[in-house]
Amino acid sequence: MNKLKILGLTLLFSSTVAHSMELKQVYSLDIQTAKVLVNEAERVCKNIQQNIAVAVVDQGGNTLYAHRHESVGPHNLDAAEQKAFTALSTKTATLALSQTANSNPDAKNLTTVSKLLLLGGGLPIRYQNQVVGAIGVAGAGGAKNDDYCATSAIQILKNL
Repeated sequence: MNKLKILGLTLLFSSTVAHSMELKQVYSLDIQTAKVLVNEAERVCKNIQQNIAVAVVDQGGNTLYAHRHESVGPHNLDAAEQKAFTALSTKTATLALSQTANSNPDAKNLTTVSKLLLLGGGLPIRYQNQVVGAIGVAGAGGAKNDDYCATSAIQILKNL
């Protein structure tokens, strides 16, 4: 009899949980928006006389769109993708993450995680309080310039 009561309570609890669950609305970047972000990052960097490599990843960390100016070293495209992945994965700007890792002994181990690149230029892209992707910029003459170009590019989303 006790086994029957437990089974009944389990079924009742399971059906109650199932009925109270709701699916969450999830937003995602599309390739057109990724292209707009890449073009804007390139435009902003060109205004400071810098050519770049830039990549935009979706919320799964997959590259949606990437471009490297022919005068920028080929390693920069990989760096841009890694910066974007790092910003997405940590939901943090890579410039801030780099500074934290340098000043906080507990965060220093982040530099040993193989897919993370703790250099400025990666930013998460947020929409409706969700991280929907990230952008990474490399080759603009240093972490602060990379970060500036990425930050400026994201601002264009406010106008879309």
